[in-house]
Amino acid sequence: MILFRTKTEGRCFNPDRYRENIKYMTDPIHLAQKYMNEQIPITKHLGVKVLTFDGKQIVLNAPLAENVNHRGTVFGGSLASVAMLAGWTLLHLTLTKEDIASRLVIQKNKMDFLKPAQNDFQTVCVLPDQEQWDKFIHYIKRKNRARLEMKSELFCNDELVAVHVGNYVAIQQVT
Repeated sequence: MILFRTKTEGRCFNPDRYRENIKYMTDPIHLAQKYMNEQIPITKHLGVKVLTFDGKQIVLNAPLAENVNHRGTVFGGSLASVAMLAGWTLLHLTLTKEDIASRLVIQKNKMDFLKPAQNDFQTVCVLPDQEQWDKFIHYIKRKNRARLEMKSELFCNDELVAVHVGNYVAIQQVT
């Protein structure tokens, strides 16, 4: 490992650590986590963590401990919140990647609770098919506004416990 001493501060500079910090600062998972924690403070209280993002799908995790209800299972409101957040975050990251600045809101949502979640849970949200995505992008670029239905599935111990369907609206921020 090579260390350089900077003249102004007298501290050592480690290029390997610098490269790692740059990678960390540009990693979409880290950026999504940081943005959620700073801009949507409830995500910290719910213990939401971004597990994966591959450009087409996002997986969020939330612990039972921060979301437990009086029955020892996950509070339904927490399930719904994390499900909405998964769709919102996937859209936010994907639009950012496509260099489209927008304001995202959820317009309508429906939640089906299939069984109690008795442990930590994961929420998986996948972008719709390419045709729907292309139509969404076309409308946001042409009319500065577009609507997209997103589906999130919630799992606990690898079992499907809930399904969320939400209509998200993106309003392009024209500069």
